[in-house]
Amino acid sequence: MQGLASAHAGTTGAGTTGEGTTGAGTSAAATDGPTAPAGAALSAPEPFSFDLLAARAEQNAATPWQPIPVVNADILDRIDYDAYQQIRFRPEMSLMMDPKRELPVQLFHLGRFTRDVVRIHIVKDRQSREIVYSSSLFDIPAGHPARELPDGIGFAGFRVMAPDLKTDWLAFLGASYFRASGPYNQYGLSARGLAIDTGAATPEEFPRFTEFWLESDAAKDDVFVVHAYLDGPSVTGAYRITATRSVDTAGVARINQEIDARLFARRDIRRLGVAPFSSMFWYGETSRRQIVDWRPEIHDSDGLAMWTGSGERIWRPLNNPPRVMGNAFVDNNIRGFGLLQRDRDFVHYLDDSVFYERRASVWVEPLAPFGEGEVQLLEIPTDDEIHDNIAAYWCPKEVFAAGTSRHYRYRLRWLDDIPFPGSLGKATATWTGIGGRPGHKRPEGVRKFVVDFQGKVFQGIGRDDGVEIVVSPSRGILSNDYCHPVVDQRERWRALFDLQATGDEPVDIRMYLRRGERALTETWVFQYFPEA
Repeated sequence: MQGLASAHAGTTGAGTTGEGTTGAGTSAAATDGPTAPAGAALSAPEPFSFDLLAARAEQNAATPWQPIPVVNADILDRIDYDAYQQIRFRPEMSLMMDPKRELPVQLFHLGRFTRDVVRIHIVKDRQSREIVYSSSLFDIPAGHPARELPDGIGFAGFRVMAPDLKTDWLAFLGASYFRASGPYNQYGLSARGLAIDTGAATPEEFPRFTEFWLESDAAKDDVFVVHAYLDGPSVTGAYRITATRSVDTAGVARINQEIDARLFARRDIRRLGVAPFSSMFWYGETSRRQIVDWRPEIHDSDGLAMWTGSGERIWRPLNNPPRVMGNAFVDNNIRGFGLLQRDRDFVHYLDDSVFYERRASVWVEPLAPFGEGEVQLLEIPTDDEIHDNIAAYWCPKEVFAAGTSRHYRYRLRWLDDIPFPGSLGKATATWTGIGGRPGHKRPEGVRKFVVDFQGKVFQGIGRDDGVEIVVSPSRGILSNDYCHPVVDQRERWRALFDLQATGDEPVDIRMYLRRGERALTETWVFQYFPEA
């Protein structure tokens, strides 16, 4: 990733040894709880609960951080991209988390680019048993360097598979990153457990999940529970992530995760990122001057949506800026925010191999008040789609002081689009181009902005019914601002305005449509670079 590249860097450590282990030797269908496949080695059982994990995190926060040393680095270096693709987890060795076998889990192998060792346990009846690494869990070609790794070294992460074992829908791999496949079974942006000093003058810190405990809800077959231990130079944490996935009759999936995070600061943290995301935006309809590839648009997300504590709905289209840009949206007890992929039209992307129109949107809903703070958006210049150059998260106002703790509860919803009130129109497209009017001499230094809003709120409202555009640029000269219903398009209005501004400092713009004193649309906000 560009700018966020160190997210997958860091120290690695030894896993457990194979000493004192036993074979699972149990058919997955024979018990009510999670089971490992016959022949897999498990450690001796130990008591486990979320409260015990939180107590461990609190105790460790009072001691200095100890980086886990790299082991078998020479072997891992030889497992490059091509060699890694030759390793396959054996389907018959999948962990079965529930008696109906609806939640099979497979494990990720270590390699050059997945060097951080994690320990993975299964939990049943408040007892945990670690799954001990063995090459027998994987199909590995003869002579492959992975065959030289010792038993017990550990894993890189895990993924939850569909019952037929053909696709996965949830994956944890690298630092505290995790992803869900969203509504259309297509991975895109990533969530993170925690972000520290993202976009700050000091280097970003990437605390990582070093251990996982996996279990299912005994009362509900479709509930998958992940407990995770977070560790880093500045913080420790205990996470409980409860995930559910359902598919409707149209084949659209809904994935929800309820997250309970208990954090303990080792040292002062001034920029704490709660519920963070990483995504990619190269170019879209707002940035046609940046198009160098044959595809019309390339992005995992196209905007940041917010629902403020005061009830305002905000839509901020993403940029690929000329330089690193950070934006903060101050709020108190925000109701929700997330990075969305609103544009679902294949013709706007034309990529039938990676399907950007299928990428998930993710929405954060606080389950306990977040208090005062701000949504921070970081945008980093990029020249390719392989780099994650977008980050967004909630940053509390108060410094997270060393020796103190915090508790956050929130829900992540991986979906096609967020629930949106019918009383407002939402911004569904943004374009920019040369200012002025066709057929007339175009003025220099003037940019035209065109934004389409759609929604049932426009039913029965005509051109002469008093709808007006409200535009507020932070600087520059505004002209030709007006709005109208789009001809032959139901429930769709278009707002247009010209802006003249010079210099290399960005212009922040706010705009919405109203009728009398009533707002008809969400607030569209945008950052414009006159010289870009």
